[in-house]
Amino acid sequence: MSAQPPSFLTAQVIRDGLSYLLRGKLRIKNAHLPPANHTIPNDFIGVCVASNENPLTDDYVIAQLQDLGITEVRLDMRYGDLKNEKARFLNALIANHFNITLHLVQPIDAAKKMLDINQQTIWQQFIQDVLNAFGENIKQIEIGTTINRRRWCGYTQASFLVTWDIAYRAIKAHNIKLVGPNIQDFEPIYNISLLKRLNLAQQLPDIVSNNLFCERVNEPESFDHRVFKYQWTHIFRYNLIKKARILKKISQDFGVNALISPVAFWAVYRIERRLVEGAQKQADYAARYFLLLAASNSLNQANWGAFICQREGLIDDGLTEADYPALERVAYYKNADGVLANYRPKPSFNAVKTVAKQIQNARYIQTVATGNGLEIHHFEQDNVQFHAAWTINGKAVALNKIYDAATLKLANILHRDGLPIQTNVGLVTESPIYLIWDKPTEVKSFLKANFSPNLSIFAHISNKQYFQVDQDGWQGLVLAKDAEEAQLLMQTLHPNNLKSPTKEGALRHARNAIWAVPDPRNDSCKLTIKQPIKMYPHKAFFDRFKPSKAKRSWHGAMELMRRGIDTAQPVAYFEKIGDRSLKQNFYICDFVTSETTIGQIFTAFANGETSYLGLTKENIFQQFALFCNNMHTRLVFFRDFSGGNILVNHHNGQLSFSLIDTARLRTFNLTPFPIKYRIADLTRACHKLDWPNRTRMMQSYLGLTGRQFNWQHQLSFHIYDIKVGLKRRIGRKGIKRLIKWFKGA
Repeated sequence: MSAQPPSFLTAQVIRDGLSYLLRGKLRIKNAHLPPANHTIPNDFIGVCVASNENPLTDDYVIAQLQDLGITEVRLDMRYGDLKNEKARFLNALIANHFNITLHLVQPIDAAKKMLDINQQTIWQQFIQDVLNAFGENIKQIEIGTTINRRRWCGYTQASFLVTWDIAYRAIKAHNIKLVGPNIQDFEPIYNISLLKRLNLAQQLPDIVSNNLFCERVNEPESFDHRVFKYQWTHIFRYNLIKKARILKKISQDFGVNALISPVAFWAVYRIERRLVEGAQKQADYAARYFLLLAASNSLNQANWGAFICQREGLIDDGLTEADYPALERVAYYKNADGVLANYRPKPSFNAVKTVAKQIQNARYIQTVATGNGLEIHHFEQDNVQFHAAWTINGKAVALNKIYDAATLKLANILHRDGLPIQTNVGLVTESPIYLIWDKPTEVKSFLKANFSPNLSIFAHISNKQYFQVDQDGWQGLVLAKDAEEAQLLMQTLHPNNLKSPTKEGALRHARNAIWAVPDPRNDSCKLTIKQPIKMYPHKAFFDRFKPSKAKRSWHGAMELMRRGIDTAQPVAYFEKIGDRSLKQNFYICDFVTSETTIGQIFTAFANGETSYLGLTKENIFQQFALFCNNMHTRLVFFRDFSGGNILVNHHNGQLSFSLIDTARLRTFNLTPFPIKYRIADLTRACHKLDWPNRTRMMQSYLGLTGRQFNWQHQLSFHIYDIKVGLKRRIGRKGIKRLIKWFKGA
């Protein structure tokens, strides 16, 4: 293996960056907010394209681009590509009148040796051959490829400056626009230093290119924890808009007025580390990404790439993650892999198609809401005005809580994918919607500046919709396949028709009454209903500042579903408007059956059993450890992770786990999941185990995170044991025992 070249991050780069920073040049007032009143370019959205050896793939890609309604494309080309299918495909793009950015990419080994005169000659000849063959028919040429990622490009600053000098002289001699230097992510220190060097050499690009990714912060709107770490994210507010505005300012400070993002995407596999329905989430993020960049007034163009790819494409190539090429496609999109017969558009295809149609050549008016979990942005185009609206982090808000009835009645509403939404009373969710009015319409909103949605849903449950409840003094949500089923559920399960059972008729009857009723959708199934019936004074005081217990149970279950952790599917929640007793609320979910609970299994092991359900103790510990680690990796802190709330089923040697009693659950989105939360959950789950078995179980769990079961962790178990013991002796249960003892005496 060849040695890695020296880092691009030199002392000079650091000095240049610090000098710029200390002079206050990174400062833009309210940079995290989009500026008002500006026009989005007509060619704002583009895609990175490639074909393969099959000529029919050329036709397919061109047809899909035409369907997408996008004419801006970016094609990678490296040594040898003038003699293969790349040249054929490029001619096809030219024949179909696409605006082409040709990205010239050196092989890594060649880039490492660019201080060698022979490599300089080869590079110069390659550029000249490309210019001779295609120079008259392309829009612009980009030089540089992820130059601050040496494992992908091979450059040092010295070798890149030689590469740029050769390219600059040849390309400008042909009077073609030059784009570069293709810096990866938001690392402005490289933009500052390199533009300074190019400015001194009088070789600035016509357009600065920077791959403006934000997938590692999960959602496009998130403040980037990598800039100043987690505790500073909400102070410095480095979101996508602020990054774009800063990069534009840097470019302008050095005399370049145009900025583009040549490549960006959300990889499905990365999304699915935390959330399920990765393809749907990718589509949500794609639409939101382009909407925010359009609002930022910072970029002349933003590209999605690659066009065809299982991982990040708008079209799935039918392959698996294992088939992804060794060199990241952000550095070199060699070809469209797989076979034509297996290509299928993803949800992100229609999401990008819709956002391109809506915003290109539109005028951005202003932000209506931003930064508090709800995003609404006001655009105008031709004779219409529209709001692009969405939420973040699994939140939802009813449209009739934002707009008055007359305003909603006049709106045409489009789904993220361009389909009309029939009802004008629905939810704003993580999937953007477009509310469109004729331009003279006065849009009336109820929004307050500090409005923040407090309802959680899973926006991508197949064949299900959310229906609001707002009648007879009750409010809530029902999850159903259609309006007819929703009406059936509302009528049958309305709180006016529900009565708490006696203690003997309940599944549980303590602080909460939990009972089962027939499922009106299916006579052979049951539903579980939960209602708080006993509220201790201190709980009543603190819960007065929280959502109702039913709503908290709904939230917890929805977050588990979003993150791929099994729980009883929510059906509805109802809460009495203005209820001060905190008892007039009902949570309804599917009735879940199980063979056993983890508490019963662990009790058996504490009593000397060495197997359960035909599985060895070690096997069960390993499977449960994997489940717990998956839950915590997805940033779920269950908080009520006791043995009875962890249901267990068994099939062919595999255990499946399902969680109930979700009201106390907390979730996180960016913060690294603290070890204290992991241990807090496990102390509850493993409470019934004796110490030797606790140790074995915790070694199985902590081994997955590279940790040992140390004395601090063991101390947490001891403290929890003492806490439970005190509750039993002098807590509510203890007091009851004392009363019984006195009565018996």
